[in-house]
Order: sequence, then C-alpha cells, then structure tokens
Amino acid sequence: MGGLVVVFEAHGAVEPRVPLTEARVLVAGFGVTGRAVAGVLAVPGRVGSVTTAAPAGGGADVELPADDADRAALLADVDLLVTSPGFAPRHPLLVAAGTAGIPVWSEVELAWRLRVDRAAGGGPAPWLAVTGTNGKTTTVEMLASILTAAALRTRAVGNVGTPLVEAALDPDLDVLAVELSSFQLHFAHTVAVRAGAILNLADDHLDWHGSMAAYAADKGRIFERAQVACVYNVADTATEHQVREADVAEGALAVGFTLGAPQPGMVGLIEDVLVDRTFHAPADAAGRAGTAAELGTLADLEHLAPGGALPPHVVANALAAAALARAHGVPAAAVRDGLRAFHPGAHRLSQVRELDGVHYVDDSKATNAHSAAAALAGFPPGSVVWIAGGLAKGARFDDLVAQSAGRLRAAVVIGVDPEPFTAALARHAPKVPVVVVDPGDTGTVMRRAVDAARRLAQPGDTVLLAPAGASQDQFRSYAQRGDAFATEVGALATYA
Repeated sequence: MGGLVVVFEAHGAVEPRVPLTEARVLVAGFGVTGRAVAGVLAVPGRVGSVTTAAPAGGGADVELPADDADRAALLADVDLLVTSPGFAPRHPLLVAAGTAGIPVWSEVELAWRLRVDRAAGGGPAPWLAVTGTNGKTTTVEMLASILTAAALRTRAVGNVGTPLVEAALDPDLDVLAVELSSFQLHFAHTVAVRAGAILNLADDHLDWHGSMAAYAADKGRIFERAQVACVYNVADTATEHQVREADVAEGALAVGFTLGAPQPGMVGLIEDVLVDRTFHAPADAAGRAGTAAELGTLADLEHLAPGGALPPHVVANALAAAALARAHGVPAAAVRDGLRAFHPGAHRLSQVRELDGVHYVDDSKATNAHSAAAALAGFPPGSVVWIAGGLAKGARFDDLVAQSAGRLRAAVVIGVDPEPFTAALARHAPKVPVVVVDPGDTGTVMRRAVDAARRLAQPGDTVLLAPAGASQDQFRSYAQRGDAFATEVGALATYA
C-alpha cells in the first residue's frame, strides 16, 4: 500500500474549462439522482446554468439525443456533464462528451466539490465510505448507528437514504456514513474519504463495467487518496489487492476485518468477542502488539439473528463498520452501543413471522448469487426451504447451489425463466425437493410460492426468500417482492 498507483480506465478531462460557478451543466438522467443534482444546482450562483436530459417522457428539460449530430448540438453549450448511475461509460452521450473534452462527473464527485464547512468548525464533514458487491447498505446503517452512539451528528447517505449531494451541503452534520456503488465511483475523480471499506468483490454489473477487472478497479477508487484507513476483507483477497495498489495519503493504514482471530492491524473475533488490534493504542505504545480493545460481543448482535441463527456476513459487516468508526476516533463503547441499537432496513434478513414452529425470513434484497449464499450460510444444515428465482442477468448458480446444498430442506423456484436455478439444483442438490411455480399468473406467484414452501417446511425450519435474481421479471422492485412475501406469509392460517 502506498507507492503504487492504480491505473484506471482513462476518464478524459476532469476540470471544466471555466469555474464551476460559471459552468453550463448538463445533468444526464432525471430519476432520483438526477432530480437531486438538478435541485442542488438550481440554487442561484452555484453554477452558470443547468439543463436536464432524459429519455422521452422522463420529465427533463430536453430529450436525450438519438443521433450524433443532435448530441453534438446539445453538448456544444455544455462545460460539465453530471451523469446518473444508469448511464454506463459506453453510453453515446458520455462517449461524445469525452470526445469533446467535456468532464463527466458522478453525483459523488459533484457532492465532494460542493461540500460546505461544518457549523461547529473544522472544515467540511469527513466521509466514511463503504462499497462492495453486497452488504453496503447494512454496513453503512450500522456505521451511522455507531456514530450516533458516539454523540456525532451523522446520516447514512449515498446509495441509501438522503442523496449525497444534499447531505454534503448540510453544515450541521459532523461526519457522513456514505454508501458508494461502482457506478458512482467510476466518475469520481478527486474524492478523498477519511476512511473507506470494500466489503467483498464478486461478479456483478459486468454489463455496465464490461469486465470483472474494470468492476474491481472502480470499486478500488474508494481507496484513492484515503486519509486514515483502507478497510478490506481478509477472506477476500481481491479487496486486499485493491488496498495494496492504492495511492493513499501518507500514513493511511490498511485495516483487515476477519471472522477469525485478528493479527495486529486488523479487527476480528476472539471467541465471541469483537476486538480491535489497530486503533486500540498509540502507534508507539509499549506492548501494543500484544493488546486489543474489546468492541462488543456476538450477544450484542443477537437481535440480528433471524430464526436464532446469526449469519456470518452480519458479523463481518459489523466488524467493517466498527473499523471505519474507530478510524474516525469513535470510542469502543460507542461501537458496542451502536451495534446494540442497530436494526436493519426492510428486506434484509428480516423475520416476518414464526408460525407453527417455522420461521419466515425476507431477504429479497439478495439479488445475486453472492448475497444469497451469505444469507443461506447463516442457517443450520437441512433447515432451509429456499424461495429462489428471478432475473438471472446471464448468471449461473452452480457455485451457489454447490456450497449451499447441505443447508436446504427444499427449494421453491419462481421467475419467468427458472432454468438457471433448476439446472443448478438438479446438478448439485439432486436429493433436494424442488417445486417450480408456474410463472403464468404473475399476480399470484408469491402466494403460490409461500403455500408450497409451507407444505415443505417442518418445525424448526426457515422459509427464506433470498432469490439470487433481480425482481423485475415479475415485480417492480425487490421491495415489492419482499412486501408480497410478507403479505402472503401474514395471511397464512395456523394449522389446527
């Protein structure tokens, strides 16, 4: 770590040719991000002018141009393009901007440039940031809970909660807990977080990035210019590689988190105790290497154990959040208090109901194989009736089923195209009963899935909705899918 600079894909110009206060800004996309950006930029004196562009019917100022000539005409009066996450680097508008020498920023870069000083003094609120394929939202919300327990004014922002570009303008916040996606990081050029973490790296969004190498490199941008710490997953060597390759501020530390006993410079577990062996003592303290600070125990996370089983990835997320908080100087007691106070958002391993000795757990947010594997790993062997399926996005599920087969009592497969799931189950879990829900009647798919799962479950089992696929083949979103599951589970009658 240090001395080696990551070589990222060339991004072209970074600075507008005129001061930001004079720049003519084009905002690409008019969804949640685009609207937040446009609203912030509409404040008089912040930029020269702002124009929004989106597909027809999107409510923007102009419709996205369909041909090269129209794109060139639109960009002729633009000094800066701020893009929404839905626009991949190969989008014709972004390519045309790069060719014309127009900088392309994400909302994250804009937020960094617009930060205001804290009312309490000391300059802008520092950022403690999290990225990774899975677990970002939970970790950021855990981090915000810990910071709050330390009496710091904070907010979970970015890909969760308040748009980052709005939070950066709030002078009353002491520190920001920031969730960053690879999309947002791709066009972030000058951000320098106080501490950043990569939780894990697995194949995802390769259609946007083009390759796993490009995806990992964009995730790695979170460590560039980090001021105090780069937090990585000891069990995922790809995250450690990103730390080792990063060009960071002088003195910034590489901090690993592990579910095993931590070495010096890590946080981890000693029996059932969460411990810090990085920030527990001054760097020059005598005997420092042989000591640790207790941050809490697994009992402090028991309320996050659906069906009584504490998933390993929940513990890992807690350790990553703790490392980021400790990098900011938060006392150990606040880590414990914040973890005790934390409750996850909807559709993230949320127990919906216990009925006739069976637990029903909603993890609809598990939209890829990596996150579904993490959910399944938290349950005892042979105890899960797994509701899986949805948009596979070209993925196969052999590795997921092979590593999780021993935990399955049965499987219920939903989705318009069940084959990627049923094929993996047939190959790697041939003795596991499988029910395929006919996708013909989308309106009743979850009712039929829950009914089938109930018939397959036995007392002590868990019916787990962890689909491993996206939801848009049969639902508007993972949230609607999870809500449908909760509704149907709630409607089940107790056996006589």
